[in-house]
Amino acid sequence: MIYLVLGILYESFIHPLTILSALPFAGFGALVTLLLFRIELSVYAFVGIIMLVGLVKKNGIMMIDFALEAQRIEGKSPTEAILQACSIRFRPIMMTTMAALMGTLPIALGVGQGSESRRPLGIAVVGGLAFSQFITLYVTPVIYTYLDQVQRWLGRTSLARAGAEPLPAPAPAD
Repeated sequence: MIYLVLGILYESFIHPLTILSALPFAGFGALVTLLLFRIELSVYAFVGIIMLVGLVKKNGIMMIDFALEAQRIEGKSPTEAILQACSIRFRPIMMTTMAALMGTLPIALGVGQGSESRRPLGIAVVGGLAFSQFITLYVTPVIYTYLDQVQRWLGRTSLARAGAEPLPAPAPAD
């Protein structure tokens, strides 16, 4: 469902894959953290992983959306656009990630009445965010550039099959 919504939003079959490429790292980080703390995969842990998917997806959207706009409006190459997006959107991504980490850290530490039942949620979110944050800041730009090349290649082959010339890019509005 997320892929379909992102596909409609970006009018692309490729760029939602770039955004969703961070999700396996988040899930892996959450599961490894639960394993390290010897905590079973409970309903609370599943709720934490679902929450984690939303947080990590938001980070990908912040980067990819900025890069696509830089390509469309400023006419930058995919590599230049994603590098600019990473440097400009780094601070907001880190701020929201740190806010989520600090918000779930008391749950992960098990502070409060009845905390032992909610602890898997906090541990899944903290572990998954910490792991995926470090990995996806490096992997998402690489995947973006490769998938953009795939999209361009697919566009050329479909135009070649149809025997049509590519349409000129629209002139930027002043």
